[in-house]
Amino acid sequence: MSTTAPLNGERTATATAAGSGYAIGRTLPLRVEIVRQFRRRRTLFAFAVLLVLPWILVGAFKVGGDPGPDEAPGLVDVATSSALNFALFALFIAMGFLLVVAVALFCGDTVASEAGWSSLRYLLAAPVPRARLLRQKLIVALGYAAVAVISLPLMALVAGTAGFGWGPVEMPTGGSVETGTALGRMGIIIGYALIGQLVVAALAFLLSVTTDSPLGAVGGAVGLVIVSNILDAVTALGSWRDFLPTHWMYAWMDALQPEIQWTGMAKGTAISVTYSAVLLALAFRRFRSRDVVS
Repeated sequence: MSTTAPLNGERTATATAAGSGYAIGRTLPLRVEIVRQFRRRRTLFAFAVLLVLPWILVGAFKVGGDPGPDEAPGLVDVATSSALNFALFALFIAMGFLLVVAVALFCGDTVASEAGWSSLRYLLAAPVPRARLLRQKLIVALGYAAVAVISLPLMALVAGTAGFGWGPVEMPTGGSVETGTALGRMGIIIGYALIGQLVVAALAFLLSVTTDSPLGAVGGAVGLVIVSNILDAVTALGSWRDFLPTHWMYAWMDALQPEIQWTGMAKGTAISVTYSAVLLALAFRRFRSRDVVS
């Protein structure tokens, strides 16, 4: 199908509006998009799950008692030592799937749902320039995704304080990190977790401008993580695994060493930022030439 007509129609509408006091900067304000996204059930449901999960985990530990020793020491063995330990454990178990789903949901649903509701063409007819529409939606989607990633460890700190009290971080292999230092390390860990989810957000956003199915966009991004984790388990790939988007997902644990090891997090940041920049560029390029008929 030709893309000339929609693009010319958009330029004509923009030019007409420009002659009547139209200002591009006033179309689709961020506050409007923020409110629209917040009122959606998937937003409220996603945050409800993330905020309730830490309390469920506290209840599970209270009912089941302190975790026993495992074959290899891990964060679960010291999860009840303090609120900070509990927050780290909650982030560890949620990062591989739950946070991935939340990020994919916010970034994959934002454009595809408009197309599915047949409201996308009306936004463009406002007229909202395509690049601005996509930029506004991306900013809001990334904002909600960031809040989702941050809200889990913060609520885990609250739940952990109520359930296990405050104290230094106890290391699974022995030793501890003082509270003040641990809080700084926690900030580094959360920051790296945000960067690590950029690939998921970017792919979900690319799929969102490609398909009219929000489920397909979200599922495609989650599928990327699943496939990447499977390939990462194939040791025969050797150093090729370093280029997988999820290979460095848990490199933040290097921040729990007596001296922070930055190598893994630096490599993970480079991989995540590179992939996400390419995917977002493809998203804007794809949407610019897409026929919007719904």
